[in-house]
Amino acid sequence: MPKKIKDLLLAMDVGNTNTVLGVYRGPEMVCDWRIRTEKDGTLDEMGILIGNLFASRSLETTRVYDLIISCVVPPMINSLEEFSLRYFGVRPLFVGPGIKTGMPIFYDNPKEVGADRIVNAVAAYEKYRRNLIVVDFGTATTFDYVSEKGEYLGGAIAPGILISCEALFQKASKLPRVEIFSKPKTVLAKDTISSMNVGIIYGYAGLVDGLVQRIVESVPTRPKVVATGGLAPLIASESKTIEVVDGNLTLEGLRIIYERNKPEKA
Repeated sequence: MPKKIKDLLLAMDVGNTNTVLGVYRGPEMVCDWRIRTEKDGTLDEMGILIGNLFASRSLETTRVYDLIISCVVPPMINSLEEFSLRYFGVRPLFVGPGIKTGMPIFYDNPKEVGADRIVNAVAAYEKYRRNLIVVDFGTATTFDYVSEKGEYLGGAIAPGILISCEALFQKASKLPRVEIFSKPKTVLAKDTISSMNVGIIYGYAGLVDGLVQRIVESVPTRPKVVATGGLAPLIASESKTIEVVDGNLTLEGLRIIYERNKPEKA
């Protein structure tokens, strides 16, 4: 019986709200998905879900030779490792202390930096080879600065857009829960939901521009501003400072970091 080919790398970015998965064959991304992060899901539920995602693209999970995972939900790390061992037969590579990123991290305590922030910084610098601000629209919105030498120099964290929406709904009893689908037609809205969307979208674009501008003013040369995350396209369309949106930045960073650590994985 011929030996099955194992030529796929699975990259997983596990966030507090969503999990993004990417399948790579060498440097080429074969496909990617964005799913809800289920903190209380069982190993079998996770296995069935991933299996169905692979089947939807006519891919076989048996072709996965390794996993690399970025996770900012500490209680899930053991479950993710057990999932990888049970369904793929490999111990995953987690982005964290001790891993080779190829990027010096100038933070008071480097262990405090979210794995996703480092992954984004690595990918952005590898792609653009210049100083950068990376804005990631996740559960929280993070702003990270990378120097011209490829050094991670820190940044800022702000409440995410959906957190802001939920806070409005929970703390203002007469305001409804809203979903963001598109930018408002006018800043002078004539109904409550439209008014909330105006405040959230335009207000958040102002928050982003304000923080980016303060970072720009604190560094020697003007950096390129790159955005990623699910709501990046919506806010970028209203931002005056975001120059490019790269939806696969985190997954690409995971692939790059895997390649830098691959020789040491048995």
